[in-house]
Amino acid sequence: MLAAGLATKQHSDAAWVAADRALAAARCNGIPVAIGEASRQLAIAMRRSGRSAAAVHLLTKEAGNLDASRDHTGAVRTTLLLTGAYSAATDRGRSTALSLLEEAEQAAERYPAVLGLFTVEATQTQVDVYRISVLNALGTPDEAVTVANRLNVDRMPTAERRARAWTDVARMWNALGDGKQTFRALRQVEREAPQEVRRPSLRALTAGLLYGPIRVEGVREFAARTNALAA
Repeated sequence: MLAAGLATKQHSDAAWVAADRALAAARCNGIPVAIGEASRQLAIAMRRSGRSAAAVHLLTKEAGNLDASRDHTGAVRTTLLLTGAYSAATDRGRSTALSLLEEAEQAAERYPAVLGLFTVEATQTQVDVYRISVLNALGTPDEAVTVANRLNVDRMPTAERRARAWTDVARMWNALGDGKQTFRALRQVEREAPQEVRRPSLRALTAGLLYGPIRVEGVREFAARTNALAA
């Protein structure tokens, strides 16, 4: 599982194989949390290879096999629905994405939060973060502004997830052409996890602010600090 997660984070071609093996092992053991996380990792690898529809099929199938009435299995099912919603959004499947998102939100409201779900927790805050991601992917970031305004990132348990949430907010503001708000969100990413703002996608976003038509105070220093000047 760890190998699958690391390979996925690094966008490595090994992610698919590692996640497939992790899922096979998890199914043999019959542990819902492990099955859910392995399914998520495999679906992410599929999505990044251009097979978003297949990723959605895998996630919804695995979610359907879980007992939603039990706390842990219900929470795992919620995380699969969230990942499925984003996967559908990357394939421009608006109705499917929003339907899965609504189902996940209802489940998060119905059941208590459960700890120990690897990288994604089944909470209302996490649903809000995924809603921003989904709306960004669908090309309607304006619909995510009200969600971003109510988002309480501090409720998220890990620096990695908080940094990811601020990343989605930064992308939303960037798509809306608000450089100052984009920069504020990027600085929050750096505060939570400094290594995240050095990823290629965020360095490119920073470079876009630096060379964009509107001057944003502090961006040049930030770009130099995060190696975005070479992006």
